[in-house]
Amino acid sequence: MNWKPSRAVLADTALAVTVGGLSAAATLNQALAQQASLSWSAWAAAAAQLAAGLALILRRRAPVLPVLLCMALCAFITPSAVPFATYAVGVHGRGRPREWAAVLLLSGLFARPWNISGPVPEVLLNTASISLVGIAPALLGMWLASRRRLLQALAERAERAEREQRLMAEQARSEERARLAGEMHDVVTHRVSLMVLRAGALRTIARDEVVREAAEELRQVGCQALEELRELVGVLRSEETFGSARTAEPVVLDLTGLVEESRAAGVEVDLATEGEPVPAPPVVGRTAYRVVQEALTNVHKHAPGARVTVRVGYAGGLLHVCVRDTGGARGAAMVAGEGGTGLSGLRQRVQLVHGSLWAGPSEEGGFEVRASLPVAPGGGAARERAAPGSTEAADGVRVSP
Repeated sequence: MNWKPSRAVLADTALAVTVGGLSAAATLNQALAQQASLSWSAWAAAAAQLAAGLALILRRRAPVLPVLLCMALCAFITPSAVPFATYAVGVHGRGRPREWAAVLLLSGLFARPWNISGPVPEVLLNTASISLVGIAPALLGMWLASRRRLLQALAERAERAEREQRLMAEQARSEERARLAGEMHDVVTHRVSLMVLRAGALRTIARDEVVREAAEELRQVGCQALEELRELVGVLRSEETFGSARTAEPVVLDLTGLVEESRAAGVEVDLATEGEPVPAPPVVGRTAYRVVQEALTNVHKHAPGARVTVRVGYAGGLLHVCVRDTGGARGAAMVAGEGGTGLSGLRQRVQLVHGSLWAGPSEEGGFEVRASLPVAPGGGAARERAAPGSTEAADGVRVSP
């Protein structure tokens, strides 16, 4: 296994080598200035300075060890690593009394009062002033450590506040969704139910066969609208309901009837399927159905005479649908994005099932609507992007529903 040292280890090693090397070199230079040749005591003092400096490698993991080593060496030399050792205790220590007792003792030994001559007050004053060289770095390290902990606590508090705000926003959205679902259920469902009941009554009392067939068709459409409306209300009320809707009995997307209706209305539609059809959750299948239905409706309204190609593909746990027309007599309002909000509402419905939708002019000069919807739990969210050269404005084309 290849071990790569961290930046902290490299920094501590560089500091230890620098302090130890410079201290040893300064000791040897001072000895050469006082005597012609280096004695064994000079080499021993240089080795002690080097050892005190190299001990700083442990200043993060065991900050007390360099202090103890410097205390032992103070009986023979004045270690240059003392300020760095005491600073390490202030920054990386745990603030224990024994750690600070070691710092105070080292600071007193660093002054070497037994080598100071003169009156007692003068000796004490000199000892105290020299001891500040060891105490001041420790206090500075303690202040920096406290500041670092304070900043970390403030950052954690800001993170926690942001997380709580996000949770509150999600809760507010859930409550708003539930409120909208309740209003939709109370108002729309009631009206559509009345429409279905009256259509059924009309089918019963009507004498004309054409009227009865129209009433029955109206009743069936109303029942289908009620079913989809109940499902949409469940999606708005909770994510759990949405999840259960996705795990319901899967179905295979069938666009044959929709294509036949468009052909009967005079639009040339080609239907092609790529890949092995995969059963999809009902909510996904109905969303794909609505995408194709909306696209064909727009062709009827805005591009009469155009030829349409509908492609359905299955790949990577996704259901891809693409509706492309040849252009026809598409009006300027459609190209400019004027009209209703059919595709905008459709995009919201696609996003509810974690899919993606793109709509805009095709390279052949017509109009194209593409959607990618997840059909399996492991399929993930659809990530189809706009075609090269397209713009976000094309993605937001507004079309009459």
